[in-house]
Amino acid sequence: MLWAGRMRLGAFGILLMLVHALAACEFGPFPYSVTGIVCRMTKPAALLLNQETAQVIQAAFRNAKFPNITGERSMRLLGKVAYGLANIQVNDLSIEQSEVELKENDAIHIDIKNVTAFFKGTLTYGYAGAWFLQLFHSVDFEIESSIDLQINIKLMCQKDQVAADASDCYLAFHKLTLHLQGDKEPGWLKQLFTDFISFTLKLVFKSEVCNEINYLAQVLANFVHDLAANFVQDEGIRLDISLASAPLIKANYLESHHKGLVLYKNFSNVFSDSVFSPSLLTESRMLYFWLSEHILNSLASAAFLDKRLVLTISGEKLQALFEMEDTEVQRKVVQMIFQGTSYNDSVAKVWSLSHPQISPEPEGTVVKSLVAVEISIFPVGEEPLMVLYMEKEITVTIQAAYAEKKLILHPLDSRMEFKVFKCTADPSGNDPSIRNFLQKMISVVGIPEVTSRIEQALTSLMNSKGLNLFEIKNPEIITRKGYVIVQLDFSFPNHLLLDFLEKRL
Repeated sequence: MLWAGRMRLGAFGILLMLVHALAACEFGPFPYSVTGIVCRMTKPAALLLNQETAQVIQAAFRNAKFPNITGERSMRLLGKVAYGLANIQVNDLSIEQSEVELKENDAIHIDIKNVTAFFKGTLTYGYAGAWFLQLFHSVDFEIESSIDLQINIKLMCQKDQVAADASDCYLAFHKLTLHLQGDKEPGWLKQLFTDFISFTLKLVFKSEVCNEINYLAQVLANFVHDLAANFVQDEGIRLDISLASAPLIKANYLESHHKGLVLYKNFSNVFSDSVFSPSLLTESRMLYFWLSEHILNSLASAAFLDKRLVLTISGEKLQALFEMEDTEVQRKVVQMIFQGTSYNDSVAKVWSLSHPQISPEPEGTVVKSLVAVEISIFPVGEEPLMVLYMEKEITVTIQAAYAEKKLILHPLDSRMEFKVFKCTADPSGNDPSIRNFLQKMISVVGIPEVTSRIEQALTSLMNSKGLNLFEIKNPEIITRKGYVIVQLDFSFPNHLLLDFLEKRL
């Protein structure tokens, strides 16, 4: 029975290798050229995540399906001594120490020392004597073991995403003791069974536990991929995070390169001139994300096509915009534009007329867009009236930061140029007071108001994806010509992995 199980496991291993071979990814001669997103996790982050290894190992032992074990042996004078172990399961488990090492261009090596595991089940044993005397008994048993566990996890590309192969797994037993019905000092017959089955138990435990660890490693890799894919998706807009090259393992970091193409309806974009180079990222922080300018522009284009770049302002918000200063000029302009209509009966609509262009620069992210502003009033008992329409090209530099679990966008150095200006209070467009006031109002209050709305919306979106569950420490958003780098340290939310494992089991 044992050998049949081992044959099935061998067939499974061959099948798994064939699947890996068939699903292997092919990359061009210049894989960095199509890299839109890069994720780098350094050694400190790997050490932090290794603290959660105990949960995965416990789940592997707890969830392993141990087969029933049977065997027999011929003994001189006694005839055949037979035994069978059934209903094997983990009763208790503790882990003393776990260490992780990144082996250059090879694997993530995890060394787990002093795993104390207690197994329980039912043992049927006895012998058939030479004179046809048969004696068999069935008792509960407990197996006390002390194990060292070594795992080498290789990262590969499978179906265009990162896959983990933890099949290189080894268990070293320091202790493997069989106790029957709590008897810590078994008689010679019980000791005989212990000697018989020790070798078999070691093979079974190694096979089943290592298979479960390998399976959990693959499931966790899929979990991380799905988590990332969900994070970069909002309704119909999402990013293609399939791999642009094979994942890397260096002595001090892990790194994966992703295409990052925007997927939205019939919108298509081609990317083949990435400026990414590994030298652009350092190793001083725990986690790095590198984003190309192409991705930012493509996301802005998708948001424009999805009609998301539209903002309506009314009531107190509209009042705050137009009453930024209490001067005679301001009061006169407001009276001329709104014609005595209250702010509650007025609406301002702001929208982008074309795809915004985004250019990361050392001083910040430069956003250039052709924007329309329309103000309509709704006098009581009269038809709605559009009292102001203007189109202007706005260029604003924005510095981004993340603090207290909120995205902060700070606009700097805004410039604008009027393209179209129509106002019922100034049909000829010769009154400079209205245009000058509007230009000042847009620069001082309007752009910060729009920016504030955007940062609130993006913060809400990121929190809906679970970003607020992480304790992010000292995040930095660095802009350079053609790309953005986000670098940070973090604390791992323990319940995230626990919740996942509970659902998995």
